[in-house]
Parts: sequence; structure tokens; C-alpha cells
Amino acid sequence: MKNISTKNDNLHMFHSYPDVVHVDELREMLGGIGRTTAYALLKSGRIESVKMGRVYLIPKINVIRFLCESEK
Repeated sequence: MKNISTKNDNLHMFHSYPDVVHVDELREMLGGIGRTTAYALLKSGRIESVKMGRVYLIPKINVIRFLCESEK
């Protein structure tokens, strides 16, 4: 039961963010992580994203998935 509650908490916690976020929003969502760490997560594929030119577009659901997988 705790796992389900935690997933719901993550969904509600990010309700104010758009469906697709940028790196600065990702950093906020992950508790203020550094820019280098954020880009490392994206480049490694641990958080799935789409790169358009120089800009990473990160579906919010992928951030939530990352957090849920990290909790296991």
C-alpha cells in the first residue's frame, strides 16, 4: 500500500508543472539538483527525454517514473 500512496503523492506533487518540462524545471522537481547532474540523467537515458536542437524536452510522466523507480 505504501508504494501506491507514494506514486499518488508524486503525481499530485507535480500538478503545477506542464506536461513537458525543461531542464530547469526538472532540477526543481528533483529537489534542486545541479545542472550537471540533470544533464547526466538525461544523457544516460535514466530519465527519458527528446532533444530538439540544444533543448531537452522532458515529459513530466518520465520524471515521475524515475522517482518511482528510485524508491524501489
